Amino acid sequence: MGWRSVWQRWTGRGGAARWDPERTDLVVVVSSFDDAESCSGALERAAQQWAPDVPAMLRHHLRIPAEQVAAVTALAAQDGYSPAEPGETSPATADLLLQRVQILDALHCSQERSRMASLAQRHDGTAVGWDALQPPRS
Repeated sequence: MGWRSVWQRWTGRGGAARWDPERTDLVVVVSSFDDAESCSGALERAAQQWAPDVPAMLRHHLRIPAEQVAAVTALAAQDGYSPAEPGETSPATADLLLQRVQILDALHCSQERSRMASLAQRHDGTAVGWDALQPPRS
């Protein structure tokens, strides 16, 4: 394994650039909307569905003030996140779904979960939860 492969695995970004975020064959293989549940616990619970060596579409569900959507989206884009389909919006709040393709493991999931919670909080919002999608297993 070369240094580039090690670096991509370590940063959780190996193979991400080759995926099309508009894929329609992806299914939710793991999710957690419980602040008390660790990423490792969620991934262990999903062991039958989740393939650890296959890139996953990691999605973070945020609820933020509607006027903060552009700022949050721009900051998340710096880390390779893009907004998914628009969620429910009221005049005051918006449900924002940010997604990125990466190799998913407990460490990187936990780091990204914390990063998204911090991003939402800095913009007067909250991180509701996260999920990950992968192609169905054969």
